[in-house]
Amino acid sequence: MKLAIIGVPSSVGARAKGQEKAPVALRRVGLIEKIKETGHEVIDYGNTEPFHFTPDPDNPKAQNKFAVVKACKLVAEKVKTALDNGFNPIILGGDCTIAIGSITGIAKVFPDLGLIYFDGDADLNTPETTQSGIFDGMVLAHVIGNGAPELSHLGTRYPILREENIVLFGLNPRSGYIDPPEIDFLKSSSITQFSTEMIRKLGVEKAARNALKMLESKTAKIFVHFDVDVIDANEMPAADVPHLNGLTLDEVKRALKIFAQSNSFLGMEITEFNADKDRGGKLAAKLAELIASALA
Repeated sequence: MKLAIIGVPSSVGARAKGQEKAPVALRRVGLIEKIKETGHEVIDYGNTEPFHFTPDPDNPKAQNKFAVVKACKLVAEKVKTALDNGFNPIILGGDCTIAIGSITGIAKVFPDLGLIYFDGDADLNTPETTQSGIFDGMVLAHVIGNGAPELSHLGTRYPILREENIVLFGLNPRSGYIDPPEIDFLKSSSITQFSTEMIRKLGVEKAARNALKMLESKTAKIFVHFDVDVIDANEMPAADVPHLNGLTLDEVKRALKIFAQSNSFLGMEITEFNADKDRGGKLAAKLAELIASALA
């Protein structure tokens, strides 16, 4: 593949600083060199403008909304440019809200898009249902057309993506971070769900192939959103909000590898790695090895 590395140093949609340092941290431990060693052609598109979390008490249900919108627009432009130039995007985030921009940019070039949302959470809250006002818990809600119009109408079409073209993979109900309104929404949603329990029951490889098969039957290209909180907190304590009862590093690597080997694979983004929780860089190095191995 021809891969474009795009850094998005943003924590503006999160609840604290640290994620804006992830692109630098991953480059520092040699992620780009490791990916080049797998045989792909790699170009580094550099970083977007940085965005930092700041408390926004004046907007308790929609913190830093306009900064999130600006960051997403920049991501969308950069991703579209990479695709127009024939490169598959590998996006280094940043908090989860960058996905709204990534998917918006991709959909302008490949409207027939499927999304594997490899995440411990559902991210289906809206400013009306949220308890925190933090937008990284509202990502999918906006992608499917709910929530703040400035984000749900970010692209040239509405909704940005249909529910039936999305697979939630790695959903972790036992973590305690999926809110009642999200649980209620999923009961009647056409979003396909693979919980951690289901993945282990089927086996990681079979579950990943089943997820791919569902999307490949109705979409032309598949993008992978990878939130590191899908990894169990004991192995990835540098997730911005570490989740217990998650998948192991090895399980995540095996699933990502299957996704990346698909002929429909368009690219992926890595989110929610908080470099402030990884002073020595050991977890960044583990994450870099995992990503490169998946792309090998």
